[in-house]
Amino acid sequence: MTTNQANIDIRKASERGTTDIGWLKSHHSFSFGQYHDPANMGYRSLRVINDDIVSPGRGFGTHPHREMEIMTWVLSGSLMHEDSTGSRGVIVPGELQAMSAGRGIRHSEMNPSKTDPVHLLQIWIEPDTARLDPGYQQRAFAKAGRANQWQVLASTDGRAESLVIHQSAVLSVTELEAGATIQCPSRSFPFGYLHIATGRVRFGNRDLEAGDALDIEGEGALHLQAIENAQILYFDLK
Repeated sequence: MTTNQANIDIRKASERGTTDIGWLKSHHSFSFGQYHDPANMGYRSLRVINDDIVSPGRGFGTHPHREMEIMTWVLSGSLMHEDSTGSRGVIVPGELQAMSAGRGIRHSEMNPSKTDPVHLLQIWIEPDTARLDPGYQQRAFAKAGRANQWQVLASTDGRAESLVIHQSAVLSVTELEAGATIQCPSRSFPFGYLHIATGRVRFGNRDLEAGDALDIEGEGALHLQAIENAQILYFDLK
């Protein structure tokens, strides 16, 4: 249910763009690569949410990025990262990677497993400052901190020991047990974007499944109930 006058649009998972090249199966919430929709270039500063499944031993070879805050959140499996700052790490569920491409960075992302695919969300947010020094952060977040409550993963001010991104935005996550209810977090900014990462939840009289999302504008309390165990990402956006 909702209160007050929040304006909410539902984006269905089935309406996302797709890429399938064998070793990579991806769904694009916004225009990316060969999927181009001039009416769907992002939401506020949120430019990319790619829902990727990468086969064992495969991945993205070294390639460049500029002027973007790039975050990676692994849902299952593991992902190896290397970049031109000398940073190297393996990302597993419960860890967030945040990379500031700034004035230029080169990196690779590979599935190091020989047997298991990796399922991940890659998120791009446009920075509020150009030509930043490139940088890399990675942090593990305690599972208990997101159990039926919101856990801040990234923010403009590093609140609650979150990773710092160069934009007026806050990324939070919750993992709801079946039957649990939650209200969207209190907002610092006028816009919100909610993405169902896994599971199914009920919003009002609508059932939302993995890949569905809500665009939110204006004030109002939004409540969700998990139909089954679910993980949800919430973006507070300027």
